[in-house]
Amino acid sequence: MTLRSRTSGWISALTLLAGVVVLAPGHAADAATPSAVIDGSARFEVLSPTLVRVEYAADGRFEDRPTFNAVDRAMQDTDYTTTVQNGVRVIRTPKLTLRYVQGSGPFTQQNLAVDLVAGGTAVTARPSWPTVPLCAYGAGCEAENLGLTGGAALATDHANYTGAGFVAGFTGAGAQISWSTTGIPAAGDYAVSFRYANSTGGDGQNTTRTVSLTANGTTSRVSLPTTANWDTWAVASTTVHLAAGTDPVSIACGTGDSCNVNVDSIAVTAVGAGYPTPPTAPPSAALGGWRRSLDGQSGPAPTADGLLSRDGWHLVDDSQTALLNADQTITQRPSRSGPYQDGYFFGYGHDYRQGLRDLHDLTGPAVLLPEWAFGVWYSRYFPYTTTDYQNTLLPAFRSHQTPLDTLVVDTDFKSPNTWDGWEWNPALFPDPQAFLNWTKQQGLQVSLNVHSSIAENDTQYAAAQATSGGALAAGNCVGDVGTNHCHVFDWSDPAQLKAYFDLHKPFENQGVRQWWLDWCCDSSHVSASGVTPDTWINSQYTKETDARGLRGFAFSRIGSGLQSYSGSSSFPSGPWAEHRYSLHFTGDTTSNWNVLGFEPSFTTGEGAIGLPYVSHDIGGFNGQHPADDLYARWVQFGAFQPVLRLHSNHGDRLPWDYGQAAEASAEKFLRLRESLVPYTYSLAKQSRDTGLPMARAMYLNYPEYSEAYSAAQQYLYGDDVLVAPVTTPGTSGVQTSVWFPPGTWTDYFTGRSYTGPSTQTVTTDLSTMPVFVRSGGIVPTRTDYVDHTTQSPLTQVTLDVAAGGNGSSTLYEDAGEGNAYQAGQSATTGLAYAESAGTRQLSIDAMHGTYAGAVSARTWTARFRNAAPPSTVTVNGAATPDWTYDAATRVLTVRTTALPTRQATTIAYTPSATATGPITGIGGKCVDVAGGNSADTTAVQLYTCNGTPAQQWTTTGDGTLRALGKCMDVTNGSSASGTQVQLYSCNGTNAQQWSAQPDGTLRAYGKCLDASGGSSADGTRLIIWDCTGNSNQQWQLPT
Repeated sequence: MTLRSRTSGWISALTLLAGVVVLAPGHAADAATPSAVIDGSARFEVLSPTLVRVEYAADGRFEDRPTFNAVDRAMQDTDYTTTVQNGVRVIRTPKLTLRYVQGSGPFTQQNLAVDLVAGGTAVTARPSWPTVPLCAYGAGCEAENLGLTGGAALATDHANYTGAGFVAGFTGAGAQISWSTTGIPAAGDYAVSFRYANSTGGDGQNTTRTVSLTANGTTSRVSLPTTANWDTWAVASTTVHLAAGTDPVSIACGTGDSCNVNVDSIAVTAVGAGYPTPPTAPPSAALGGWRRSLDGQSGPAPTADGLLSRDGWHLVDDSQTALLNADQTITQRPSRSGPYQDGYFFGYGHDYRQGLRDLHDLTGPAVLLPEWAFGVWYSRYFPYTTTDYQNTLLPAFRSHQTPLDTLVVDTDFKSPNTWDGWEWNPALFPDPQAFLNWTKQQGLQVSLNVHSSIAENDTQYAAAQATSGGALAAGNCVGDVGTNHCHVFDWSDPAQLKAYFDLHKPFENQGVRQWWLDWCCDSSHVSASGVTPDTWINSQYTKETDARGLRGFAFSRIGSGLQSYSGSSSFPSGPWAEHRYSLHFTGDTTSNWNVLGFEPSFTTGEGAIGLPYVSHDIGGFNGQHPADDLYARWVQFGAFQPVLRLHSNHGDRLPWDYGQAAEASAEKFLRLRESLVPYTYSLAKQSRDTGLPMARAMYLNYPEYSEAYSAAQQYLYGDDVLVAPVTTPGTSGVQTSVWFPPGTWTDYFTGRSYTGPSTQTVTTDLSTMPVFVRSGGIVPTRTDYVDHTTQSPLTQVTLDVAAGGNGSSTLYEDAGEGNAYQAGQSATTGLAYAESAGTRQLSIDAMHGTYAGAVSARTWTARFRNAAPPSTVTVNGAATPDWTYDAATRVLTVRTTALPTRQATTIAYTPSATATGPITGIGGKCVDVAGGNSADTTAVQLYTCNGTPAQQWTTTGDGTLRALGKCMDVTNGSSASGTQVQLYSCNGTNAQQWSAQPDGTLRAYGKCLDASGGSSADGTRLIIWDCTGNSNQQWQLPT
């Protein structure tokens, strides 16, 4: 039976048995578009060719309402078939085949399998559902892989642990590590041991601690003496009685325990046996992943898996996620009389983009940040005053012609204490309203730091407690000294949530635009199950800001809710809704090269949970004055990140705090960042529409190239821009290895072209970084300098076009603030570049759509990179004199007058007429076709110049070099050094694309045309070789 799945609203349920369509009792159904297969207690909903919902309800009650994660199951039409074969339910889509053993109960790895293809390899997926973690008798088991609840979570900020990290968060009642020990040989007494560290805790004490151990239903207290420091580990052991076979065990912070320890691993062994070392985990196939924060990190940190895997599939378990109501409140799932499972099987193979599209369609689009968020942010943990901002900080930005859009005011602005006060500190801000009026006049968006608690001596405390109905509980807060005891919020209680947001309103009424929820260390929480605490409060910040008529988003940590500075823990509902609300503040890192080197892959990795927006502290948080090269390279990296935010812990992060070269570099890239806003904003809209991240791991576009997986420090900033941040020291001559995907890539700063697939070394100083535009790529930027994004309308746009191939792009615009764009108040301008035999044309479509503030006329500047000298240049078919050509960088720049945006515009040029003559090299010898033979594969060599046709080469605008009617060709298209050059029929491949460089070299595949052995003797064979700058690689072309 062939069926078409087309979901309508919240998916209708059908039972399909023996070819007969039967309505499931109690469910509405659309018989014309059957969308579900019910087989006993199992239901399968085909949502796309690569996404199937798998639901098991022993009580027969399936769930059609949206959840906090799965907000829209109405996806694309999908043809599929379903049959029963030998007691196995089989569902086939164009991309996968699902098999379930009928009547076999809840889903397991034994009764549910999905066949698919990943990278040409057949894969059988056997998704597993969360169960009680197991630890075999006699084996060492990593604590972080066991059941963690009550705040216990993975951390990595101390040394000498085994596995992926250790378990932190044992700071209060309820923290627990649980597992079941398997393979116990017989009932009897056994040793439960665990490796722990115990040094000075958050309570300031360095003393023996206690935790509670529960085994076989009996709880005992275990004492843990101090260790030398948090990097030193000891083993504690106690004897317990266990049943034969399998027995549950847990370590918890129980009532009366002092806790405050870290746990690395555990083991259950015979009494007196040695402590076993946990085995090394097998390599993971996961691609990317997420982490609540990078707080306390000084280098790479482990992450939790996201959606993507090289195995080609992933199961998202939604079984415990709360239901989402139409008013965005939540309802707990109904209680069940038997097993219940609700999951989504993503079977994308190596089409990772499709996997992210499915996630987008199921969980909803990402929030679109306001346009100003893509400019320049400045923040510093420092007690700035109004006078500092008005008389020193902003004037410095303006005098250095360096843009600034967002001013983040850190925690010192608060009173009565600087941690969680809810009043302005009058010593720093004597007239807050005047300060905010001034920031508005200067075009600055102001964000305030928030710590989620309130002290009893705060003047707002009584009102907050009254609004909450007296429910604000005493908390454990940073800086809680003396009698200023703090109270915290349960954000799932509507009254407490209102009390919390009421504290924000006086500041908002004065003009504060944004809030930075720095929720790291207080004990506010979300008691309701079924939602991830971070995601829930982030959703409420978004909702609260939307209600103010602004474009809401949360600026916060994400995906967890752990109140442990350096940790991250997983909640059953996961991070899958976070993209709808959040800009990820990644927390307090160390200022060093290791952190900078990790951050590119961390940003791209979080694309695996559908998150487009990641914001690192540019320059790192903990580091007073990074070295000039480190600071400059960090700013360069930030210029090509979703959000650029300078921040530090009392440190120097302003360009003019550094030496001349670093200052010039940082100012240049901050200006570039501002000019890129049209491109970056369009990229953000693309992320919202497609589910693709803004910064894209190479494997998203090139999944079948091994280099796409190993080149983790580079990424695509949109499909046409390749970014490889410099993450090694040096101010000049710094070499960076870059993998170039197929095609030609033009350096954004130098104009040099590279041909892929190849790995090449790119050399930069502080004035440049490795950024490349794919041939045909179009990058729109603002032409005129502005101090901030909202200073002037976008009436001047530059289009950077990389010649050498066809391509297209779209410029997206809207009001930049508010949510009118969701009602269609926006505009797009299509951009396309095409090359034909005689012309190169950039087509700018008429603007489609409109919005408040849309411009009616626009001046365009087209910069054609890697372009041949033009013979004619036209705008809308008429010759124009307003163009320049830079032969050194091969950049043609064309400027138009102000043209109507409602009319299409074309900018075109014709490459100069071809030049024919000899190509001369070392020793004054000529490039020669051996024997004057025009047959394919004839050798190209060096020979005494003789004026014959074998030495007459024609340079063309298409990148080829021609003689005797054939093309100069790299044998077999190999990019290996030493590959010989030959004559061959022209075929348009990269093997025949030669690029003349300003340094006199001729390049193909990023290698240089080379007279082998440095010889100038007649008959010397020409090859390609790594570029050295030597005379045997210098060539003079005909003119």
